[in-house]
Amino acid sequence: MPPQPPPRFLTLDQVADELNTSRSQVYALVRDRSIIAVKIGGRGQWRVERAQLEAYIARLYREAEARDPADLPGDAPVAEA
Repeated sequence: MPPQPPPRFLTLDQVADELNTSRSQVYALVRDRSIIAVKIGGRGQWRVERAQLEAYIARLYREAEARDPADLPGDAPVAEA
């Protein structure tokens, strides 16, 4: 039996798992349209198309590549006691 393709649509919980973040953070990303989601069904459950999630991740990498190296995290100064 051939392997099943991954599901086309993901729940917000599945997106949170993929991004290793919380459901509330994913909901905030959907709310501010960083990740495009659709409501499906009579109860209006949010779903994110896998292609939209991949596009969001690719956009984050493009933004990271364009960032000035001076803005990247480095050794933080140690506060004196």
